[in-house]
Amino acid sequence: MVREPLTQSQIERGRLLGGLLRRARADRTMVDVARQAGISVETLRKIEGGRIPTPAFFTVAAIAAALDLSLDDLFRRVDEAAATPVGA
Repeated sequence: MVREPLTQSQIERGRLLGGLLRRARADRTMVDVARQAGISVETLRKIEGGRIPTPAFFTVAAIAAALDLSLDDLFRRVDEAAATPVGA
């Protein structure tokens, strides 16, 4: 199966998601959050850096749970950030 290239919007949403997760992690280490989420530190690093713009749902859910974040709130915040014009 051939995967369609990601749109610029999808790439930007991945960056926004990564930034929100990074800020929510605050002073916790990547090792601590990755371990609690059951993922590798490298996967968390790539998601936070926007290098995995479309992470698997269950991966995001595990990270959100490790950070005590509601998925509804997380996705609402991504939607809001995506709708905000740059520089606003």
